[in-house]
This record gives sequence, structure tokens and C-alpha cells, in this order.
Amino acid sequence: MSLPRPVRAVVFDMDGLLVDTETLYCEALAATAVELGFELPREVIGRMIGHTWAGSMQVLQDHFGADFDADPLRARSVEMFYELAEAGVALKAGVLEVLDHLDAARLPRGVVTSSRRREVEHHLGAHGILERFDFILANGEYPRPKPDPAPYLTAAERLGLPASDVLALEDSHNGVRAAAGAGMMTIMVPDMLHPTEEMETLCVRIARDLHEVHELLRSLP
Repeated sequence: MSLPRPVRAVVFDMDGLLVDTETLYCEALAATAVELGFELPREVIGRMIGHTWAGSMQVLQDHFGADFDADPLRARSVEMFYELAEAGVALKAGVLEVLDHLDAARLPRGVVTSSRRREVEHHLGAHGILERFDFILANGEYPRPKPDPAPYLTAAERLGLPASDVLALEDSHNGVRAAAGAGMMTIMVPDMLHPTEEMETLCVRIARDLHEVHELLRSLP
């Protein structure tokens, strides 16, 4: 399967796509909830994936009630995440191959993430790939968070290209909604969330992993 238009740039989500952090975030949230004396169902954690903390807090209040104080959960889960991450955050399979191809093709690329810049620098810097991106757009560096298209529209402006000429790679439902809403060609590479009928509709392709994305890019004229 080819893409509907030539690719003039590529933008990547980070968590769950470039680095294997989503499992650690979910583990930290579940363990922190137990530590604080309540249960945080996996289904609720799943709905938090792809959100900034403000969006995640809304998910928590929808589940526990408007009076739920999420601050202790946030503070301790962040501590626990970094404790878990001390052993290293794994780079997802296929990342280097895709970046090498973009280098050879001289295609610009950026990262559009709901994580804070300090986390981007920590996770990507640990693998020596931070400088391989032309720009980073982290939480707070665009007008509205995913699933709003604003992060990806901001990325298109940074690239100086129409959004329709940009390929977006995402693993979360909210990320796909944001990228497709901006008008980008969007490929979902599922991590913790399975593709739904909605995702099939919004994406030009559902890829099993970044190796498949690499092969697709190699096959383009």
C-alpha cells in the first residue's frame, strides 16, 4: 500500500512510539494508587494514554468524581516512574532504521509529544538521538493538547509545509485524532492501545511496528 501523497517531512510521537515508556507510566500509576490506598483500573489508565496531565486528571475525575484530588497520585507516580526508568527506557524497535532512512532521503523530522521537555531530553538523550530531530514540541509548547490538532498544526508551521504533505506516526488514539485532524497522513503503530474502527478510518495505515514503516518509506518513489 502506498501513501496518498509524497512525504516531505515526518513527525513522531514519543511515548510508546520512539521509546517504551507507556508500560512504565502505567505500572507507576497502578502501583502508586495501591500505595495510596485505592484501585486504579487498567481501563481508566488506558484512557489516560496520549493525554497531558490536565487531560489525565479529567479522566480520573470522570471515574472517581469531581472532588478527586489527583495531585498526590501525580507527584508519587512521577517519582516511581523515574525509579523504574533508572534501569533504562528501551528504544522501540525500528527507530534507528527510520531515522537513518530520513537522513539518507534528507527529509526533515520532529517530535510532537504530550510529555514535558525534561522527559523528552531524558528519554531521547539517553539513546543519543535527541539531536537527530529538527525540532521538539513538548507539553506547553502548543496552544492546545492532543486530541486537538493544534500540536500537529504547530509542527506543520515549524516545518513550513502544508500539513497534508507531512507523515505523522502515532501509537495512541488521541494522537491519531490530533494528527488526522490536522490533515496529516497518519500511520498508527499500536503499543498499548489496539486500533479501533475509528482508527482504521483516520489512518492511511495501521503498521505492526516501525520496521514496517521503514519498509513503506523505502518503497516510496
